[in-house]
Amino acid sequence: MKYLVEISYVGDSFSGFQYQNDERTVQGELTRIFTELFDVQTKITGCSRTDSGVHANSFFITAEPAAEGANEIPADKLPLAVSHLMPSDLTVISARTVPDDFHVRYNVKSKEYLYRLYISDTPDPFLYKRAWQLRTQVTDGDIDRMREAAKSIVGKHDFTSFMAQGSKIIDATRTVYSLDIEKNGRFIDVRISADGFLYNMVRIIVGTLVDVLFGRTQPGDIMPIIEAKNRALAGFTAPPYGLYLNSVVY
Repeated sequence: MKYLVEISYVGDSFSGFQYQNDERTVQGELTRIFTELFDVQTKITGCSRTDSGVHANSFFITAEPAAEGANEIPADKLPLAVSHLMPSDLTVISARTVPDDFHVRYNVKSKEYLYRLYISDTPDPFLYKRAWQLRTQVTDGDIDRMREAAKSIVGKHDFTSFMAQGSKIIDATRTVYSLDIEKNGRFIDVRISADGFLYNMVRIIVGTLVDVLFGRTQPGDIMPIIEAKNRALAGFTAPPYGLYLNSVVY
């Protein structure tokens, strides 16, 4: 039986999702927990590979316990059944069964990431490693310029300029469905939805939009940066702790 499981986690103390020797990872924790729950070795596969420090409001995995000898747990009972085994920074939201040929990564139609900026001269301890603090004043005109820059990013493009150097991806073409920027009090929320993302793509886009905010880059510069396919022309990589995988659509 294959379970599709929705989880949520705080990324502070995880070295990303993917299993690593001698490091605490989301995949490693879930493998241990679900193996104990089903009393047989359980394979955990994730919908994405979040980096160290990145959070997830909604993340999907498949859990596949070995066929022989596994404890039988109905999918709708699984979140409660596993809750006593979960650490405080990781939780199961829901679960359902899926066909054996379902792939949690390749069946994804779109993902949305949220990046949260906190605009303040003084830190907020409750936002420590939950948002990227910018010590500046932000006007409506600044937000308008960021939104104007974002328009160039929406659509189907080769995003080599927004991919971490050293990546082994051959085809850097992705389709960005939407890129919304909302100012809510002291927060600026950047939401980006696409059919897929390159390594550090969202964080580089956010870093570039912050350059627009500070006037270091102009909205009209964005399309030439995309067309150049040159990582050196885009902005710096924003810190991981403001980033959340926000939703996944199958």
